[in-house]
Amino acid sequence: MRYLIWGGLLALLGGVAAAGATLEGINNAEVCGRCHRDILTAWKSSAHAKALENPRFQDAMERAVDVAGAAARQTCLSCHAPTVRFSGDQALKTKASWEGVTCDFCHSLKSVTLGPGNPTLKVTFDGTKTGPLRDASSIAHGTLFSDVHTSSLVCAGCHEYQNRKGFGALTTYSEWEQSRYGREAMQCQQCHMAETSAQVVDPKVKRLSRATVNLHEMPGSRSIDMLNQAVQLRLSTEREPEELVVQVEVRNRGAGHMVPTGSPLRQLHLEVSARTNGKSYSERRVYQKRVADQKGTEIENEELVFLEAAKVLEDTRLKPDEVRREAFRFPIAAGKGARIHARLWYYYAPEKGGSDTTRVNFLTLPHYEPARRTSR
Repeated sequence: MRYLIWGGLLALLGGVAAAGATLEGINNAEVCGRCHRDILTAWKSSAHAKALENPRFQDAMERAVDVAGAAARQTCLSCHAPTVRFSGDQALKTKASWEGVTCDFCHSLKSVTLGPGNPTLKVTFDGTKTGPLRDASSIAHGTLFSDVHTSSLVCAGCHEYQNRKGFGALTTYSEWEQSRYGREAMQCQQCHMAETSAQVVDPKVKRLSRATVNLHEMPGSRSIDMLNQAVQLRLSTEREPEELVVQVEVRNRGAGHMVPTGSPLRQLHLEVSARTNGKSYSERRVYQKRVADQKGTEIENEELVFLEAAKVLEDTRLKPDEVRREAFRFPIAAGKGARIHARLWYYYAPEKGGSDTTRVNFLTLPHYEPARRTSR
């Protein structure tokens, strides 16, 4: 039995070693996962892995094609299935295309050049894999240390984008670059790809002393933990004879970019509610970027931002390190107690006619305000 197990393992290793030549060209993630199992498992749960198959993206791409024709499809796929930029697989016939932002795209990236216009990426599928480890070696492919993979530049190719009007539809990279985080060289990976316990290479294939790897789940704005790390709330109250004043401090304490960022039209809602004696009151503030086309007509569907947006009407998003103080006034007299809740809602895909299925409540701050004696 032991012989059969080791025999199978040796056959696997032989196949991987022999695959060095065949690793030229675009490989699907399962090929990479033969050796990099922990990384593959984490990546499969990421938004990158689901970038193409996401039904909302598929619907948005179809609507974009209806408006702007086949060129819009190519634009959408360039980030949601970026290997298509180089394979020409517009019909999405290969597994690698359907894997969204797949292993071989990021680890075949050689350089990123910024502006003017959109970032230019040099990607060569030549069997040599690039990455952030200086001492990496492989029996299956060539390895090359890459400065790009240690910096936020590796993200810029898809997280910074100007549409055909020259409008910045995606500005996460430039938001970071202009922030304290960018000035202090705190890279995107420090938050979104922190090191975790895992094996770079499956020990069955190669024994390594290193037992940590950058987290390839790459949690982002749909992660409750990441949202809570990014935004902080503080609540205080003041009593007036006929009103209860709720003061809420909203702080972008942990995001090196605007909150919200990324895909346009995302919104952060601060909702404050008060309930007393069977009566309920509620108010909200919305932090968002509102955009318009060249005629000044506000755009309310995301895909049209990537096609037609030309100007910003209003930008109330939270800047890195910014503190916003909001006051909510409710008609609750000092002689009445009240239960108060401050809630943060993140709308990650708002659109005209959309539903609340694309929102998440990630922070609720409760408070009980007792009744106060009033003089007669």
